[in-house]
Amino acid sequence: MKCPYCLQIDNRVIDSRLSKDATAIRRRRECLACSRRFTTYEEVEEIPVMIIKKNDRRELFSRDKVRAGLQRACEKRNVSMNVIEAFLDELERDLRETEDKEIASAVIGEKVMAWLHGIDDVAYVRFASVYREFADVNDFVSELRQMQRRDPRPEPEPES
Repeated sequence: MKCPYCLQIDNRVIDSRLSKDATAIRRRRECLACSRRFTTYEEVEEIPVMIIKKNDRRELFSRDKVRAGLQRACEKRNVSMNVIEAFLDELERDLRETEDKEIASAVIGEKVMAWLHGIDDVAYVRFASVYREFADVNDFVSELRQMQRRDPRPEPEPES
């Protein structure tokens, strides 16, 4: 490691500690040439996850884009940001643990839809309308009918 002051590479580590979030190691070093001290950080180098879009274009996975889509779908619904963030943590962990470093956007879309279906039906339909590119009201009706067939809810008991 080059000294930032005299640019010599001879130095020694004085102290090593984990960073506050435990994702890096903070090292205090002392240059053997000029005796000045400086700090370096050592982090894990992650291989980025590439997303293959519908038009075959590739781009880096963006947690922020998924979050924005979920926030729009869950707007004015009873879904907290903590629940959304927990899902995003799980999704990102799943993507990083896969062998493939190029993942089709459809895989992510289906995971989001499956999660939303279990959380909030209205948010699910909102997300599906954008993700599946609903063209008209008939697409909404078709999706709602499919939801009813997959998840029949009991009819309320008549009051006596």
